[in-house]
This record gives sequence, C-alpha cells and structure tokens, in this order.
Amino acid sequence: MIRLLGYLFAVAAALFLVGAGGVALYVQKLGAQLPDYQVLADYEPPVATRVHASDGSLMAEYARQRRLFLPIQAIPDRVKNAFLSAEDKTFYQHPGIDIYGVLGAIRTNLMNLGMDRRPVGASTITQQVAKNFLLSAEQTYDRKVKEALLALRIEQAYSKDKILELYLNEIFLGMGSYGVAAASLAYFDKSVNELDINEAAYLAALPKAPNNYNPFSHPEAAVARRNWVIDQMQQNGFITAEEAEENKQKPLGINPRPSGTYLFASEYFTEEVRRELIQRYGVDALYDGGLSVRTTLDPTLQAEARKALQAGLERYDEAHGYRGPVKTIEISGDWGPALGEVKGFDDVPEWRPAVVLEADGRSATVGLQPHREVSGELGAERETGTIALADMKWALRFERDGKSHSGKGVDDVLQRGDVVYVEKSGEDDGYRLRQPPKIQGALVSMDPHTGRVLALVGGFSFAQSEFNRATQAMRQPGSSFKPFVYSAALDNGYTPASVILDAPISIPDGTGKVWQPQNYGGSFIGPSTLRQGIEQSRNLMTVRLAADMGMELVAQYAERFGIYDHLARYLPMALGAGETTVLRMVSAYSVIANGGRSLEPSLIDRVQDRYGRTVYKHDSRQCDGCNAQSWENQPEPELVEDRDQVLDPMTAYQITSMMEGVVQRGTATVVKKLGVPVAGKTGTSNDEKDAWFMGFTPDLVTGVFMGYDTPKPMGRGGTGGGLAAPIFLDFMEDALKGKPPVDFRVPDGMTMIAVNRKTGMTGTPGDPNTIVEAFKPGTGPSDVYEVIGAESVAAAAPEVSPETEQAIVQGAGGLF
Repeated sequence: MIRLLGYLFAVAAALFLVGAGGVALYVQKLGAQLPDYQVLADYEPPVATRVHASDGSLMAEYARQRRLFLPIQAIPDRVKNAFLSAEDKTFYQHPGIDIYGVLGAIRTNLMNLGMDRRPVGASTITQQVAKNFLLSAEQTYDRKVKEALLALRIEQAYSKDKILELYLNEIFLGMGSYGVAAASLAYFDKSVNELDINEAAYLAALPKAPNNYNPFSHPEAAVARRNWVIDQMQQNGFITAEEAEENKQKPLGINPRPSGTYLFASEYFTEEVRRELIQRYGVDALYDGGLSVRTTLDPTLQAEARKALQAGLERYDEAHGYRGPVKTIEISGDWGPALGEVKGFDDVPEWRPAVVLEADGRSATVGLQPHREVSGELGAERETGTIALADMKWALRFERDGKSHSGKGVDDVLQRGDVVYVEKSGEDDGYRLRQPPKIQGALVSMDPHTGRVLALVGGFSFAQSEFNRATQAMRQPGSSFKPFVYSAALDNGYTPASVILDAPISIPDGTGKVWQPQNYGGSFIGPSTLRQGIEQSRNLMTVRLAADMGMELVAQYAERFGIYDHLARYLPMALGAGETTVLRMVSAYSVIANGGRSLEPSLIDRVQDRYGRTVYKHDSRQCDGCNAQSWENQPEPELVEDRDQVLDPMTAYQITSMMEGVVQRGTATVVKKLGVPVAGKTGTSNDEKDAWFMGFTPDLVTGVFMGYDTPKPMGRGGTGGGLAAPIFLDFMEDALKGKPPVDFRVPDGMTMIAVNRKTGMTGTPGDPNTIVEAFKPGTGPSDVYEVIGAESVAAAAPEVSPETEQAIVQGAGGLF
C-alpha cells in the first residue's frame, strides 16, 4: 500500500513538474512576445487643441479623442478615490495583480461554464493600463496572461502615481471623451476641481461600459451604478455615511458641454484660425497635439462687427423686397413636427422659424418653431406670436410666381402655411419678419500697430455659408485702391497740392481699340489738386497720375503694401481693377495708419504645445531689459523695432490728411457722424458690383466689403459711400464708445501751410477754399500754376478763372 502511494506520489510529482514546466515554457513564450513597456515613459496621448480669444474665453476645441491631459497632482483626491473604489480598491497594496480577485474570477467563470456568459476578469488598474496602452481588447487567455505579465513589469518600472495618472488620462468614458478632465467637461461642463462627490462617482461608474450607463438612454442604470460607487467610497472610508446618503439622493445633473464653436459670433474667425493651424502644424498636431492657442480676437468687438455687418446686409436686402417663404407646410393638424424640421441659423439665435397660421390686413398670427425637446410631441402646447404690419412694411414689395407685386396689407404678402423667419420685437408677443439676405459682405478690424486682427466677419451667417469673404473672396477694391497710387506719388516728388487735369482721356489698349475711363457720374471738374482727386474719387485724375509716374512704380508700391503678389502693369489697375481680399486691404491701410511700418496680419498671438512651451509668437520684437528682476535706476526697456519702413512717415501723414478730407467733404461724409478724427476711402467697382469702405482712426483700422458672391450689379447707388460706409459707421460707433478722441500723429519736421484747395497755390486768409496742407521739408505750394496732363499756365493770381479752367479742359480733350 505504501509502495502504491509512493508510486502515485511520484507520478503526481512528475505530472506536476511536467505541467509546471509546460506552464513555464508557455509563460516564457508569451513573455518573449510582450511589447516594450518602456514606451509608457514617453507616452504622449492624443490631446485636444483648445483655441481661446484674447481675453481667455474658449472659442473652440479640436480633437479626434476629447482628452485633456492632467498630471496626477492636478487630479483631486475625490476623483481618484471614486475610481479606486469602483475599479481597484487595493491598487496601492497589490504588486500589479490582485490574487484574491483572480481566484474569485476563476470561480465565477467555472460556475458560468455552459451558460453563454461573457467571462469575467479581475483586472487591476495596472492591468487595464497594460491592455489599453500595449495590448488589444481581444477576449483570450493569451491576452490575459500577457496583461498580467506586463502589469508585474510595469509595477516594477513605474510608481503607483504614474500608473494611476496614465489610467485616469487614457480611459474612455463615453460621449467621445477620454480621461477624467475631458469627461468632466463633456458631462457636467465643469473642471475636475469643481466636481461634487456624486459627479465624481458617476464618472467612476463609466469605465466598465459607458453605453450601458448613458445618462440619456439608460438613466436608471446610470443612477444605480453611481450609487454603487458612492457606497464603495463609503466602505473604503473615503466619505462618511451622511455624505453617501446625501449624494445618492441627488439627480445625475448632466449638463453636456456644447460642441463646435463656443464663443458667440466667432465662427468665421475660428475657422480661419483652424485652417492656419493646419497649414502651420498639420492635421495631426491640430487634432491630437494638445496645442493651446491664444488668438487676437476681441469678443466685444467681434460681436459688434457681426451686428453691424448683418444690419447693413439686411438693410440692403429688405430695400429690395420680400422673396417669399422658405417653404409651405400643412397646418390643419399639429404643425409642430413639420416646422421643427426647418433648419434655422444656429449663429443667428435672434431669428426663429415660424409658420403663418392666420393673416389679415393688419397682422399675422404665426406658430413658432418648438424647442427640440417638444418638437415631435403630438398635442403639445405650441407657442404663437404676432407680426404686425408695421414690422413687415418692407415686405409689401414682394415677388410671387416670378413677378414683382405691391401689397397694402399683411395678407397680401403672407399666406397660411408659409414658413418664414421672425425676430422678437419690443412687444410681448410681437415679431418682425426677416429673410436671409442674398447679398453678402465682410468686415475686418485690426490694430494697425501690431497687425492683430481684433474682429473678422466673413458673411451674414456661417451656418448659411462657410465661405469667408474676408479672406477667401477675391474682389476688385475699386477706388479704395487709389490711396496707394497717391502714396506712391507723394513718396516720389508730388505734393497734396500738385494739380492734375480731370478731363476725358482716351488710351490705346494695344488691340486697335481705345480705353476711355469715366468718372462715377460722368462729370469732369478740370484741373484739381491731388487732395480733391482723392476726396472726390476722380478716376480720370488717378489715371493721369499713374500714367505720369508710370505703372511700374504703382505696382511696386501695391506689392510692397501686400495688396497683391503681382500687379499687372496696366493703367486700369490704378483704378482698383485687380482682385484682392478684405484682409489684405485692411493690412495695407494699417501701414498708412501706423506711419509706414510694414506688418504681418495675424489672427494668432501665441501657440503653446502640450507642455506649455511657446512654439509660436506673433510679436517677434526683442526687449533685452523687459525681464529685469528688480529696478536699479536703469532706463525703461525699449522694444527693438525690426519691421521695414515701407512708406515715408511724412507721406503716411499726408495721405491720411487727404483721406480725412474724404470723410469731411468727399464721398464718405456719412462717416463724419463719428465726431472723432477719422480717415478713409470709398471704393466702387464697375457697374456697382463691389462696394468698399476702408477707414481708420489712429489706433483702429476697419474695412468693409459688400457684394454678391457671384458678382452682379447692386443697382444705382450701390456704392462704397452708400452701402459700406454706413456699416463702418455703425461698427465704429460701438467700438469707440467711451474712448476719448485721438488726433492723428504729425511727424516731426512737417510744415503746415495754407493753400487754395482748388489751385494748390498759396491760400488767401478768409477764403473758404483755403485749407491747411502738410508739406515735407523743402516743399510747399507752387508759385507757378502747373497742371499734370496739360501745358503750364503762369499764375498772376492765386486762383485761376473759370474761363481759363474751361480752356485747359478743351485743350486737353484735343490732346487725349
């Protein structure tokens, strides 16, 4: 018997050794296949890029995986304790594997054999790190063994805090969020430091199966799982029984963070920044690199720019009548679901889709688009409002069946079932009738001293069209280009008092035909000073000036200012026939406004990488003394100006003074209402297809453009002074509100001399035509009446008689 027992023991021992050897070989084989866990030391998870306005307001986030990486020290104990209680309460005690948990899992799996249940595991947080970072999610024993081996090695190589940091930043928690920081924002719109116990417990309930505990589709399961985590936190001594009971009674309190653009009215600006970041750093850096971007956008100015441009586009559109409803729907039953399908303008929240329920001569009753949560509920109480005749008078001129009509009452325009857009008026249930304008436009406002773009609007609505007319639309600037022709002249020997002939001109175009430019309106004023030429926007004077200088010089200046990369050397280009963008024009005017210094327009102030290192800074100027630790009677530090001087500062002031005249006496007198020193220039292309106004105060440059996306005439009077300048005025009134007026800075050395603004010669005191003009040293009003484009006329008096002017005009007609 003893011999038999000994034999059986020997056999068992041999089998054990063989089995142990087999297990050892199996483990050794799998161990040789393990990935290198050292990569965790250099782990850089995909992290969301965040874009901020100049005041720190969040504008947008970009990510394939919504994740914000937080070091373990920045994660509150409340959050860490919730996850430890839910996932691995012995995390700080075990060596990477929870032996008791493994035995329990084996027991459970053996009991579930043949029951078609998914095997349960006993993965520690360390094992989950191994699986999530280094292994696949396949449900095999090979993977579980590899996971355990890796967990043991990871525990030997890294601290517990490092392992927990990796876990809390990598774990998927639903709603597209990875890591506790992103999940906190996604579910509660809070930072992790603001989470309450019940909120932290809910996040800790999600790693097992986020979809099973979705707060919207499975609210009861979500609450039950959260309460289980709270109980675990109490059992582990992290919270008291009173705290546990109090937090279990609270609702989930889900408050999802909105996606896309967060800052009101910033959609065009934000999209332009996104494109620039991709161009500069690539798609992967934008969506995975965790960049922190501080833009130049001023949220207040941006909202004012959007309001001014939209109002101007609406004014023009409504002046041309009502084009009809968005669509027509059936209103005999519950009209809520059908109206709910009509797309509104997310970035124009003031507007709301509505359907006409009843209409008579004096008013219409409209049903308002229900809020999303009740749009499909049959029988739900629907909200209604009223459109009074006074709030839709503009629509009494309307189109129907392709023909124009005029109406007298509301029911002439609106019919039952018409779907329209409305905006709240002053009355309780009163609404104004609105329609999306077909006309489009753009507005850009810039700090001329730095090139920082403070506001940028690229159209009426980003939801309507993402095409950015401020940066992408190539349009003819028309006469708003003329200041650069005149700047070239003033920089090369001409003065504001130089006289040029304004009379008909015919120029061979090289094909056997002749080009005969015209002034707007077709009139001529004869010999006139450069100042008059720019104030009254005289095309023929500009052509003669460009011809006298040579288009090569004009083109050089246009390219130096950055308006064009290459300007064709043809005289029509002097009238703004070349195409450019609003942003380029605003940048060029900023050079004049800042005294002639070149600048690089920028929508981005600074970019930092995920570690907070600055990888881009717009302001590249050096300041050696700015970082002094203390003041020891040293002089104030000075920024070293490294930008090129592309225009003489005196020339810049002369052309600025001349453009002040455009506002005071010329084609933009509407802007004079600002009541502060302001310079500017209108621009209108052929057939009124493009309307511009470019204007500036000493510290703010703003450009406005209006036109159809497919260029077509805007009608008689569709000029820069009539359409674009009022938008500029509306914006600048808000932008300058509360700020003291600032005079334009006069460079040292300039001489101020009274001249006759018609003849350019020395002025007579008391003469209404006398104006103080700025001259560079060594220059002044001429003693001889010379006309560019005509023969010289000796001046016996400070002013030429009308008869002499007429003779010069008639003679010039024979010359050209």
